[in-house]
Amino acid sequence: MPKNSKVVKRELDDEVIESVKDLLSNEDSSDDAFKKSELMVDDQEEKDVDVEEGSDVEDERPAWNSKLQYILAQVGFSVGLGNVWRFPYLCQKNGGGAYLVPYLILLLIIGIPLFFLELAVGQRIRRGSIGVWNYISPKLGGIGFASCVVCFFVALYYNVIIGWSLFYFSQSFQHPLPWDQCPLVKNTSHTFVEPECEKSSATTYYWYREALNISSSLSESGGLNWKMTICLLAAWVMVCLAMIKGIQSSGKIMYFSSLFPYVVLLCFLIRGLLLNGSVDGIRHMFTPKLEIMLEPKVWREAATQVFFALGLGFGGVIAFSSYNKRDNNCHFDAVLVSFINFFTSVLATLVVFAVLGFKANIINEKCVIQNSEKILKLLKIGNLSQDMIPHHINFSSITAEDYNLVYDIIQKVKEEEFDSLGLKSCKIEDELNKAVQGTGLAFIAFTEAMTHFPASPFWSVMFFLMLVNLGLGSMFGTIEGIITPIVDTFKVRKEILTVICCLVAFFIGLIFVQRSGNYFVTMFDDYSATLPLLIVVILENIAVTQIYGIDKFMEDLKDMLGFSPSQYYYYMWKYVSPLVLLCLLVASIVQMGLSPPGYNAWIEDTATEEFHSYPTWGMIVCISLMVLAILPVPIVFMVRCCNLIDDSSGSLASVSYKRGRIIKEPVNLEGDNTSLIHGKSPSEVPSPNFGKNIYRKQTGSPTLDTAPNGRYGIGYLMADMPDMPESDL
Repeated sequence: MPKNSKVVKRELDDEVIESVKDLLSNEDSSDDAFKKSELMVDDQEEKDVDVEEGSDVEDERPAWNSKLQYILAQVGFSVGLGNVWRFPYLCQKNGGGAYLVPYLILLLIIGIPLFFLELAVGQRIRRGSIGVWNYISPKLGGIGFASCVVCFFVALYYNVIIGWSLFYFSQSFQHPLPWDQCPLVKNTSHTFVEPECEKSSATTYYWYREALNISSSLSESGGLNWKMTICLLAAWVMVCLAMIKGIQSSGKIMYFSSLFPYVVLLCFLIRGLLLNGSVDGIRHMFTPKLEIMLEPKVWREAATQVFFALGLGFGGVIAFSSYNKRDNNCHFDAVLVSFINFFTSVLATLVVFAVLGFKANIINEKCVIQNSEKILKLLKIGNLSQDMIPHHINFSSITAEDYNLVYDIIQKVKEEEFDSLGLKSCKIEDELNKAVQGTGLAFIAFTEAMTHFPASPFWSVMFFLMLVNLGLGSMFGTIEGIITPIVDTFKVRKEILTVICCLVAFFIGLIFVQRSGNYFVTMFDDYSATLPLLIVVILENIAVTQIYGIDKFMEDLKDMLGFSPSQYYYYMWKYVSPLVLLCLLVASIVQMGLSPPGYNAWIEDTATEEFHSYPTWGMIVCISLMVLAILPVPIVFMVRCCNLIDDSSGSLASVSYKRGRIIKEPVNLEGDNTSLIHGKSPSEVPSPNFGKNIYRKQTGSPTLDTAPNGRYGIGYLMADMPDMPESDL
């Protein structure tokens, strides 16, 4: 091969891989020739790209301003409404303090390892969920699209809950609170209490009638609820404004949205501990019921909560970590965020049951007074003998303990006719055993308790502002899980895509602010995410451990972190986590099959909830949600297998960020075995020395004529090509 006078030839064996440092040390003026060559892109192509992207300026991937901002973003995404209204319910339902044991075990088995895995691949490959799984295996690129679809489904109804919180927040600036008492209805002759409210409670009536104005069934639309429509619009405007500049705008908001809920929770805990009955609630909460802990259902629900609490499979974790530096210690981040999430759940549980203990104490006192009056009436009319009542009992100031003593005596003496007396057992435990979760906890039970607080409007404002911030933190991660992969893959402007995404989501979300909207929220919550996300995370695990290779991945982690991760993760990723996830998937399918598909409808006449089965069209919607969410996986797999996409299509080009220039590269659709360990982050990749080297395909990998793994130039492998004529170059 004729020598170029500007190039110093370097002899290397064909199988030797030149490092980026070698390339840098040998760069010279021939780099200009490289820039003009047609190996990667010709001069005209580069100009076109620059014009297209408007990039005379440096176009590097955005990065977090600080490590704290990034941690707050991940905490804000993982810590959401479920920590406040789902975890306490599961803890109470599944053995109290004993529930923490299976939860912690499963956090160590599937939670932290899988969270670490998503952080690592996002940080190493520096792309969104679509790009990450397409990089590892183009045939599994559908995993990223499935994550985006699930994120979109969840965002549709999750923002409705933020809208509900905004409505209650706006109504909290008045004293007394509007849900403090039942409204009075006036007619021509007299005034009376609203029957629907009288049959239920003030907070229940306000939620179903004033806030939702709910219909009696899913099929009865009832038209739009204009109040909730305005609140939903406000929620989407907030999300759009926060996300329009990506992490540059949302990252700054994280300082408030992620930290403010902790301030409110601590304030509520301190205030709650000063209330009468709060200790009873906390004691009830953490009294372990060890026999329940052994039931398989407890472990299934604990695994499901761990899975969703950390936001696995959504793509938000990958998107956030893709903006990190390549050498960031993502192992530390995974452990830190996981345990912050856990302790937040425990803190929220303390707060919830301190407040519910106070509420139960008030209800119990009312129960004691009402039933004591019944006993006095029964004594007067002679149905009960005065000899039954202990002499120290004073019904004018009777305590709960004294009442229960009298109740037990009467029950034993009047065993046969006791039921006809109409007396109730007033035990605080019975009230605390009434498990509530979700909207029932936030908008009914908790709001009722706050009406008894001194300065109740202040606490109501704080509580619903906390819910708004918890929801927004999770929404930021969910929307980032949609925006980042699409921007990375299709090169659209983030601002335009964000606005379009929010507008489309708002208009589709109008189905949730009909009078029947609450039933659609239940449907989406039950069917749009659970099974698809489990399948997505199982495929993620398989993609890394089997397709890419667990040994190679561990090497990459060593290179990235500067130390070898514990072999614990090796065995978790390769054996334990996939097995546990598979068992969880099977258990979830069985549970879904055994549970009749339906929803609890609010019946106005009886002021009670009644279970309704979904109509035929409702079942079709439920099945469609699950199928649509997972459909991208087989579609992309078939497209790749059948080579239905032209590899050389310009529309499929990916972009590498290179020192202020954007270079188009054809995407490698067949995949390769190039280890990430030889990759560099965008800002670190130099322009290879044209005069000496050309991209070399790795032994055993598919034919590769261009730079492998396009967009960020990760995994460049170089070799001398001694037999290639200079003219071909």
